[in-house]
Amino acid sequence: MSPSPRLAAITPANVDAALDLRVHPHQTKNVAPVVRSLAEAYAYGETAWPRLVFDGDELVGFLMAFVDIQWDAEKDPDDRRSGLWRLNIGAESQGKGYGRFAVDAVREELVRRGATEMYVCWEPGEDGPGDFYRRLGFEETGETAGEQVVGVLQIGG
Repeated sequence: MSPSPRLAAITPANVDAALDLRVHPHQTKNVAPVVRSLAEAYAYGETAWPRLVFDGDELVGFLMAFVDIQWDAEKDPDDRRSGLWRLNIGAESQGKGYGRFAVDAVREELVRRGATEMYVCWEPGEDGPGDFYRRLGFEETGETAGEQVVGVLQIGG
């Protein structure tokens, strides 16, 4: 990883590259493709925060955060959460620190917006990203979102 990966908004100039971004084939069951994430970002409006991860001019990843969404209105109508919704690091770019950079960038954005916790959900199993998130300090909450594990990281406050 270069010393200065950066985030960029999705624009007409980079959307095709974003749509072409692919994770390893064995990981496709763990994360939705960028095209689905961009459709959800459009549908959710300001609740979604999609960004591309570049190293110089090279696209290496995609992330999308969720900001202040209603989590479970039936259980607690005041339960609003923010966190990492999607993380796609290109197959050839994995293992170089870009995932950690992306998680840190989301954490910084959420702290800037006043969040004190950062949530993430992941597919359980051998090929799932659970170990990666646990190494970054996320702790399992005991909750699930569908079949996914829910993790939380204290980030401020």
